[in-house]
Amino acid sequence: MTGQNTSRPGRARLAARGGHQPPAPGRGRHPRWIGWLGRATVVAAALMVAACGNSSSGSGSSASAPPSAGSGAALSGSTLKTATISGATVLTNAKGFTLYSFAPDTRTASKCNGTCAQLWPPVKGPATAGHGVTGKLGTITRSNGTTQATYNGRPLYTYVADSAPGQAKGNGVNASGGVWHEVTASGAAAPPSSSGGGGYGY
Repeated sequence: MTGQNTSRPGRARLAARGGHQPPAPGRGRHPRWIGWLGRATVVAAALMVAACGNSSSGSGSSASAPPSAGSGAALSGSTLKTATISGATVLTNAKGFTLYSFAPDTRTASKCNGTCAQLWPPVKGPATAGHGVTGKLGTITRSNGTTQATYNGRPLYTYVADSAPGQAKGNGVNASGGVWHEVTASGAAAPPSSSGGGGYGY
């Protein structure tokens, strides 16, 4: 019966062939440490991309924001123009509707209020001069506290019976206690138009 080699060298050889060898110091730990580092790097990169995306989105919103509105004076006032109606060069508002003056008015006060002002709406001031407007522009304060535009000292109005630009149905109308005249660019009295006298005179 063959005896087993139980000497120390024999046991060492057996351990080397089939036994468990402890890992060398530091070996076996690097892969776990490297994996953790890789995951941390991916997370950090994702956070940086998200931050850049938010920054780009914010700057885009600022760039596409609508421009601010114009100045209060520009929004509240009226632009005056000129047009030729029945051979006379008359003042119009920005939409081309004829402007009128009221004979009883003074340079500082309007005599057209209440129902009169509904039929002959006052032109809101201050007004700005467009092409061909060479007279002096000014304003008065109406009895209700609103500001009305004037031209050469005459308060300005439109007329509700004028349904389109180029009409002057209010020229020569005697209504609300006085005669209405279309306002000429020169300031001279305009001749009564053939279309005058229609609409809401009373």
